[in-house]
Amino acid sequence: MRADYAHKLPGLIEAMVQLGSVVDTAELDPLLLELVKIRSSQINGCAYCLDMHTKDALALGETTQRLALVSTWSEAPCYTAQERAALQWCEGLTRLPETGAPDSDYQELAANFTEREVIALTLAVVAINGWNRLAVGLRAPVGSYVSHRSPAGGPAVIG
Repeated sequence: MRADYAHKLPGLIEAMVQLGSVVDTAELDPLLLELVKIRSSQINGCAYCLDMHTKDALALGETTQRLALVSTWSEAPCYTAQERAALQWCEGLTRLPETGAPDSDYQELAANFTEREVIALTLAVVAINGWNRLAVGLRAPVGSYVSHRSPAGGPAVIG
């Protein structure tokens, strides 16, 4: 690890977690959010976040097939129209300098989500990109994350 950002800058983790709490108020499908976090982390090359969100998705009941295909979601028939719209939006925002967040991506997103959900998904992409930059830039150690998520809210340990 290059720098211990969790301890050297008090309040950083709480501020980042608060972004996720705001996203949660929109009550989006937790698995959809995990797919978005995974896709952004793939694009950004963030092993720490990929480890975390893959484990969380599995704990929530996601299949290994769908997880294996996230990087090629546009070619895989196993994703819903909502998931496709969210993943396309995620890619466009994560690659913002190259894409400029195309109107066509936004229109597809707006056709599948309410305005509140669109805003929440946008914030989710902002948050995971921030986490990716912290973890990659400061070299967060990979592999020790243990998920405590489960579909029914009970204990699930995957680690």
